[in-house]
Amino acid sequence: MRADTDVLIVGGGPTGLMLAGDLAAAGVACAVLERRDQESNLTRAFGVHARTLELLDARGLADDLVATGVPASGLGPFGLRFFTLPTRFPYVLITPQYETERVLADRARAAGAVIVPGADVVALRQDAEGVDVTVREAGGATRTLRAHYAVGADGVHSTVRRELGLPFPGRSVVRSVMICDVRLAESPPDTVTARATGAGFVFIAPFGDGWHRVIAWNRRNQLPDTAPVDFEEVRRVTHAVLGTDLGMHDPRWISRFHSDERQVPRYRDRRIFLAGDAAHVHSPAGGMGMNTGLQDAVNLAWKLSAAIQGWAPDGLLDTYHDERHPVGRRVLRTSGTILRAALLRPRVLRALRDTALRVAARLRPVARRMAGAVSMIDLAYPAPRGSHPLVGRRAPDIPLAGDAPHRLYRALRPGRFLLVVPPGTDGSGIAAWRDRVDLVTAGGPTRTTVLVRPDGYIAWAAEGPGARSGVRAALRQWCGPATGRVAH
Repeated sequence: MRADTDVLIVGGGPTGLMLAGDLAAAGVACAVLERRDQESNLTRAFGVHARTLELLDARGLADDLVATGVPASGLGPFGLRFFTLPTRFPYVLITPQYETERVLADRARAAGAVIVPGADVVALRQDAEGVDVTVREAGGATRTLRAHYAVGADGVHSTVRRELGLPFPGRSVVRSVMICDVRLAESPPDTVTARATGAGFVFIAPFGDGWHRVIAWNRRNQLPDTAPVDFEEVRRVTHAVLGTDLGMHDPRWISRFHSDERQVPRYRDRRIFLAGDAAHVHSPAGGMGMNTGLQDAVNLAWKLSAAIQGWAPDGLLDTYHDERHPVGRRVLRTSGTILRAALLRPRVLRALRDTALRVAARLRPVARRMAGAVSMIDLAYPAPRGSHPLVGRRAPDIPLAGDAPHRLYRALRPGRFLLVVPPGTDGSGIAAWRDRVDLVTAGGPTRTTVLVRPDGYIAWAAEGPGARSGVRAALRQWCGPATGRVAH
């Protein structure tokens, strides 16, 4: 049956836009169906972590996004010190979500992705050859589009997840959280201010343009999400927790929300995938939600591209769930631990918490491990038994020999595999995969040959002269057959 496009992406937030940009850059036809019909500042996410910035760097986007925000080298009250991280981006970037969406949307459009605003998906149906997506347009008329694959990146209330009939087990963990963007008459004590007391908690972060994001929770006043938010209550809670309201004024947006911990049991249903908040939601503690969704998209994009282009090895699409579902589960645990520590009520437990965090911050290995978990720099995918220790781990941004690109993440920008060989190695034997694999030489002494996936993780590695014999097998395993194409 005729397909209107290769991939239909439901949801035009950061996850959907990252996926669209990667697919389009790989030459895959895709369209983003977004319910919103205009831009909106009403966004909650504002922190971009180091690993996400590395992946944006591999797309030539990191510098543009960094210019829109404020780098914060740590989250002091939580014992997080990002300057210890081995990365070009040893901080969390504080920038409004709409800036992240703008950068990603510009890239997706430039690469050829179609973004359709005002497109409300109301139904999906799949068969052995594709997916039919029914869309209600702004005027009320409906039409059905067909694609080889579809991805639900449509948030916590996902229509795609509902149409698949998938459960979303979990529970609410904190209610009646107030959130607003304000101006401040006084400067906060830290770049990022966070404090929790018996009265509640307050989190304040700068956007760098005079506006600050304030998140406040009043332990003594738990109202439903639909209840109006009184700006004076935000000020009272801030004063009770910090001892000052910092002269906050002129709120441009104010809302109330609750936070759930939920995860769908599987991220793939035949030709339909779930990513971002459609697959997992958790508390905002640690700022990992949007980052996890963006990294879902990066993991899925190259695998879908391989399937569409006909060279995907058997089972490659299944590895999306196998790799990302455990990550979502880990993020739920990490953010939940941070949140529960912040919400401790007994004074003695809060004192113990604060003491433990101060001690952890002074112990460099502990502080490094905490920062690595939240920033996702330390994230690794499962490796087969007997693999080289590097397999499954994040590839560091090592220098490369020869002319530009000079470093690994610049070399990843074409969205292909990289075979990184030691100096003096000719890389012979990979010519049959050169449509999918680029050959680069390490810029320093090493005996290790490494195959880096398009998403910046190490697929295979071997030491010394014996690496030559394993290269072709690794390429067949990860990059498919040397020649030929197969059907969608």
